[in-house]
Amino acid sequence: MDGSDLLAARFEEHRAHLRSVAHRMLGTFGEADDAVQETWLRLDRSDTSDVANLGGWLTTVLARVCLDMLRARASQGDALRRLPDPVVLEAESGDPESEALMADSVGLAMLVVVETLEPAERLAFVLHDVFAVPFDEIAVIVGRSPTACRQLASRARRRVRQGEAVPNPSMQRRVVGAFLSAARCGDLAALTALLDPDVVVRADTGRVPIQVVRGSTAVARKALAFSAAASGARLVLVNGSVGIVASAHGRTVTVMGFTLRRDRITGIDILTDPVRVQQIAAEASDQPVIRR
Repeated sequence: MDGSDLLAARFEEHRAHLRSVAHRMLGTFGEADDAVQETWLRLDRSDTSDVANLGGWLTTVLARVCLDMLRARASQGDALRRLPDPVVLEAESGDPESEALMADSVGLAMLVVVETLEPAERLAFVLHDVFAVPFDEIAVIVGRSPTACRQLASRARRRVRQGEAVPNPSMQRRVVGAFLSAARCGDLAALTALLDPDVVVRADTGRVPIQVVRGSTAVARKALAFSAAASGARLVLVNGSVGIVASAHGRTVTVMGFTLRRDRITGIDILTDPVRVQQIAAEASDQPVIRR
């Protein structure tokens, strides 16, 4: 194996971690793959003979790439034009390992809030709170002091916590399962009873900016339109919380993530962009199915 092959092999050892970091930073698998590819190109053009910790070096380079992409997105006013790509995992209910995964996962509610953070806040929060990168290393990436980076992460953390509302797994299964049953039956009253009065639905079709519907009556009526597709829907884990995937003719067509407060649904995020949904379905097929 020559030097180029050895470098490529060492990079591949870190690819999964880099992709995970990039996905948390950027929100979509496509952009994450672009960032990882750019990181490889920068590695291939660099002299790393004196680099003792290649993983740390790659994470720093990747973070800078992601920061540039986030800043470019922010300059175009594009931060809220799409939902982040969710991570979907098939899992059977009542499985302790599945419930542990749900407790540890970065929830959809958090990812949606992270989408609203300014680039430096997002980088500081994701790198430190999700991937345990020290603030002195983050400071080098964003060009600020470690104290300033600590403040960035703290501010982002407060906003994320305000946006999260994650009941226990059994409550999630009961409420989301009841929502699916009511949608299948076209039961408007049952749907309305499951929704918080101020519930918000965000729908991302991929063709236009996110469509937003507010209020339990309007959302319940929108859910009635889902009744036909609900026959081919099932419960899954969407970023560690109970969600719904709907299929038609053997293809996944919709991914739905839910935010709950106590026993009421406060938010539903619906992704129907066919290109992104198919990529997410392919990602899910690569994950193990957790069974009892």
